[in-house]
Amino acid sequence: MNLSPLEIYIILHLKRANVEYAKMIMKFTHLSLDKIENAITSLENKGLVERDSGSAIKRTRARFKKAKEVHKHHSYYHLSKEGSLLARRINENFLEDYFDSLLGSNGFKFLKALLSENFEDACKHISINCDEMKKFLIKENFITPSGNKTKFLSLFFSFIQS
Repeated sequence: MNLSPLEIYIILHLKRANVEYAKMIMKFTHLSLDKIENAITSLENKGLVERDSGSAIKRTRARFKKAKEVHKHHSYYHLSKEGSLLARRINENFLEDYFDSLLGSNGFKFLKALLSENFEDACKHISINCDEMKKFLIKENFITPSGNKTKFLSLFFSFIQS
């Protein structure tokens, strides 16, 4: 199944939050609402995410909520059974295979290096096609066009390690 890094992040986010709405994911990632909604729609079409029914939601189900119970003013989503099964398989080995298949044999190693270094230094330490890598990282919102890391990059990897 073809998944984008954003779709993988949303699966991990929903695994941790249990139920969430697109605008809150947008606030976490600092990505546009359109990108989040498109990724959620794609995950819905793949059968990995479902809309949550009901008019209210309790904190026991929505782990990131601060109030004991809130009325829904958005479309909330949760993982389907297939999405939950996939979320269990997403670990560092899964992502290493995923990014190495997308970016070449050192793709995952490069992304891990990028967490602690700037883009140019990571390129120097790991032999990889930096021009192609930069295009991919900008497209997937891991870096800005100027080469600065985004909040989404660090958030993506923090969700994997927890």
